Formats: sequence, C-alpha cells, structure tokens
Amino acid sequence: MDTAIRRQTLADLLRRSAKRFPHKPAILCGETRWTFREFDEMADWLAAGLARMGVAKGDRVAVLARNSHAFAALRFALARLGAVLVPINFMLKAEEAAYILRHAGAGVLATDSGLADLARAAAALDTQVKQFVWLPSEEASQPAAGMTRFDDLVQTREAPPEVELHGGDLAQVVYTSGTESMPKGAMLTHDAVIWQYASCAVDASIAATDVMLHALPLYHCAQLDVFLGPMVYVGGTSLVTAKPTPDNLLPLIAKHGITSFFAPPTVWISLLRSPLFDATDLSSLRKGYYGASIMPVEVLRELARRLPEVRFWNLYGQTEIAPLATMLGPEDQLRKPGSCGRAVLNVETRVVDEALRDVKPGEVGEIVHRSPHLMLGYFHDDERTRAAFEGGWFHSGDLATIDEEGYITVVDRKKDMIKTGGENVASREVEETIYRLPGVSEVAVVGVPHPRWVEAVLAVVVPKAGQALTEAEVLAHCQQHLAGFKTPKAVVFAEALPKNPSGKLLKRELRQRHQSRFQEA
Repeated sequence: MDTAIRRQTLADLLRRSAKRFPHKPAILCGETRWTFREFDEMADWLAAGLARMGVAKGDRVAVLARNSHAFAALRFALARLGAVLVPINFMLKAEEAAYILRHAGAGVLATDSGLADLARAAAALDTQVKQFVWLPSEEASQPAAGMTRFDDLVQTREAPPEVELHGGDLAQVVYTSGTESMPKGAMLTHDAVIWQYASCAVDASIAATDVMLHALPLYHCAQLDVFLGPMVYVGGTSLVTAKPTPDNLLPLIAKHGITSFFAPPTVWISLLRSPLFDATDLSSLRKGYYGASIMPVEVLRELARRLPEVRFWNLYGQTEIAPLATMLGPEDQLRKPGSCGRAVLNVETRVVDEALRDVKPGEVGEIVHRSPHLMLGYFHDDERTRAAFEGGWFHSGDLATIDEEGYITVVDRKKDMIKTGGENVASREVEETIYRLPGVSEVAVVGVPHPRWVEAVLAVVVPKAGQALTEAEVLAHCQQHLAGFKTPKAVVFAEALPKNPSGKLLKRELRQRHQSRFQEA
C-alpha cells in the first residue's frame, strides 16, 4: 500500500487546513496578509525554491531570524522537503551560534537584514554553511547583499518535488539554552511534534475561532510548537510580531481583536506595569497563557483582578518534550496557585526520588515523563541521551512536589537549588515571599559563594515605578515569613532583570554578576 495514503507529517497539516479554510486569514504580519490557501501556496513555492538550491531530505537548515511571515513559511516549506529545521537564538554571540551551526552540520542559513551581520560572522567560524537565504521582516527592509532572496525563491510558483515522508522522520533539532554546559540538540520527529499539537489543542483549548498574537521568538519551541503550529493545525488566525513590548502588544490586541495570547511571566508583568494597560481596550482577549518560567502567585492574582474576563492556562514543559508536558487550567488557577497542573493528554508524568520511586505528597522529587512527544535523543550525544532516559523515563531536571490530587508544583531546577550551611533552599519559595511586598515588581533569588555558608541566598529586586524599598524592609519581611536559613543574606536593587528573548530569567548571569558579593565583604 502507498504509505502516502496514511501519512501524517508537518508537511500535511497546513495543506489540510487550507482545504478546510481556503479564504480564512491564516498569517498576519506587518503589511502581509495570507489566507490559508495563500500560506499553503507560499510554503509550496518556497519548498520548490529551496529544492533548486539543493536542499534535500535530511539536510539541516538553520534559521537565525526574528519573527516574520517568512519564518512561518520556511517552517512548513522545510517540512515538505523532509529537511530539518535548526532554529537559533538570535541573542547568541557569533561564536555561540557557530557552535550550533557546526554541531548540526547546517549547510544553509536563513536570516534577515537585522541579523545578517551576525549570521555571516557565525558562518565564517569554521562551519559548513555554504548558502544564505534572506527572509523579509515584519517591517519593510532592504535585502542583505549576497544572499538568495525569499522573493526570488517563491517567484516561479512551482510545485515542490515529491519526497517520501514519514511521521518518524526528523523534523527539527532544537538546541537547549546550554545553562549547564554546551547546548544540546534535541531531535524531534514529525510524530513527536504532532502528538504535542494534539495535546495543546485539547488541553489548552486552542481552536479555529481563535485570533492569536505570537510575540515571543519563533526560534523558541514554546511559541513555535505550542502556539503557532497548533493554530495552523486547527485553522486559527495568527498575528506574528517581532516586538514583545507593551507599546506594541497592547495596541495590536485592540486593533486586531486578539482573543488569545501567550507570554512568560516577565512579559505579563511588563504589560501590567505599562501606562497603556488601563487605557487600552482589551475586551476581545479571552484566553491567556503563561509558561517558560514560574508565574509569581501575587502576579497571577493581579492578572485575575485586572483581566476578569480572561481565562488563564499555565503550560509547563521543556524542549525535549516538544515542549508541552503538564497544564494547569482556568478552573484551577486560584484553587491551585503556583502549580503547573497535571500531565496533558499524551503525557505520563511522575515525581520521583533517586530510585525512581514515587515521592509522597509534599515531598520533593524530580519530574520524569513518558510520552510520544519526547525527542529521539540529543543529536550526536549518546552519553547525555542515555543519562536523560535513565531507568526508562525522561529526566526533566526539575524538582517538584505533588499533592494528593496529582497536581505538581515546581520547586526549582536542580541547578538553581541553593545549598546554604548544609540546608536546601528553593529559590522559588523565597521569591514568592518577596513578591508579597506591594512595592516589588520583579525578583530573582540566586545562590552565590559565601566564605562561611558555602552558598548564600541573594535576592535581586526590581521595585515598582515610583515605589521606594529598602534592604531592611525586604529582609524584615522575609524574616517574618521564612526560616532564618532561607532569608536572604543580602538584597540588591536593580532597574531590570536579565532575560533571554523568550522572557526567561537568566539566573546564571545574576550568579556571575554577584559571585564576589560576599568575598568582598
């Protein structure tokens, strides 16, 4: 039997939505408006153009670009060729991006005008990159010289070559942030990503009637595969922007009648603190999603108060599971504040001790998973693959507790657990306590070297605009609510916390910045 008859790959999803909703808006980006039929045609034409360049099944094609309609088209064009997408964080230095290019063996690199210099510099550092593709941006831009233009690739309007595709084929290699060591490339198949899309659609209520705003970087698996991909799958309308700032996002929500929006807690906080927030008509917004890092409970309560018509979901996971693993739905936001919920449709999740035994309710253990969402392993890294799947479960590296109802609460990353004077301190517990101070906008708690305690608890606090806070006030508040060993040894005030483009706090940077704090004392 012809295997194409039963085929289910990323190459097929857009085509099926285009058949169901040919005239419905699919992608909005700047001045670009594509219906599903136009989006489907664009993916075909781009695939044909890439094939003329020599891109074939199994080839790794890297993309170092900001969000755009062209990025979205490239994602599905590569799937139609059976080529492998390698998205790269555009905040990396040239040397860091070059490591990914070399490790992935990418021969083609797609970029945009704003990042063309970085792309060239990275490619020049002993990589296999031989060809560049220029992608148009959200706003009009001049093509980068010496690169094959997106418009030239699609202008012949040809059908792509027929390629034998299977759900078990590799669809993408997504590199982790490399906070502990060199980045690892998670190998995800079409099957893994699509099983994850199904979990997203069911448990996060992603629907064809949604008009969703995509503002976090598409190089990150959360925006690409928890939101954009499932929206294409179900036939919803996606507005793509590269500027996740309040002065851009809030007007876009009002202008386009956005119904659904995802952001990490740091971006939700920035919206709440914006003077535009109360002046903007946000009445169309009905679904709010957060993830990528832990949402402070006090901020969650503020969102519920100021956006009473919006239902919120907490989505938790990581790159290796494509990335959704657990979900806390709207009905549980205030009943189980701070929890990341329970396993989604196609995931089995446990919290275990070092012997892989389930911990008792309230005890701390590691989150482990089994799921068809999961990666095949790490690209060219058998040793770390074996370690990640030890005992027949995928080890997340996240520490958590689980309650009698099966709801999981992340305590910390293993690497962020602070050990001070022989006692373990979860940074999240200290952060949640400090967030209860009315004058606190953001806070991050880290462990830094200390001559007596080995590690000391340090709090970095961003005060709300116009609010005055002192170290003594913060410490007194902590001493009232926390055990002595959990109370910070010092408080540092800052105008902002370091974050990556996905909104994740860069605690490693804070640890480096303040590592001599107590040595100098």
